Amino acid sequence: MLYHLGDQRYRFLYDPPPPDEWVSVDCETTGLNPHKDEIIAIGAVRIQGQRVLTSQRLNLLVRPARAISAEAVKVHGLRERDVARGLPIDEAMHRLLHFIGPRPLVGYYLEFDVALINRALFPMLGVRLPQPCIEISALYHDWKQRQLPPYQHGATIDLRLATLMADLQLPTRQAHDAVNDATMAALAFLKLRRLLLTAR
Repeated sequence: MLYHLGDQRYRFLYDPPPPDEWVSVDCETTGLNPHKDEIIAIGAVRIQGQRVLTSQRLNLLVRPARAISAEAVKVHGLRERDVARGLPIDEAMHRLLHFIGPRPLVGYYLEFDVALINRALFPMLGVRLPQPCIEISALYHDWKQRQLPPYQHGATIDLRLATLMADLQLPTRQAHDAVNDATMAALAFLKLRRLLLTAR
């Protein structure tokens, strides 16, 4: 992959990650189509060992090239005037990559966020994010399945973030704020990691 990296200043993305460190990431967007919509806010927090380092967070507004859909505004409350002075996407990606470094990524429905980040990154670097991605809804599903009797395996499990946080007895923050969502995902990751390790 380094051969395809268009800007060698980002070689650090391929370094070995620091032990027991992750970054929880969340994005708010102009809509829900990962092939067309754009990032308008990025929130990220670092995780180290058993701690969420909320003092080490990234909170960026991004100026999109397309309009924010009315449906998206209802979800996250960000209007076009709120992001009019946001960063250009290339600058936002530069800051995000330096914040993440080579650390694995954690998130809630992370596939959507990573798809949008990769769409922004590919024209810049010619590559996509190389970091492993850890999906907390998948961890939660795995943990819940382990608690069910065999005859209930395969049962539908409510994977909504509010349900997940309540079931794990974790504090919640106002949802659909990028930093808040990243922080809640980080807390859930640490709790689920402990639960799954002790359940082995």
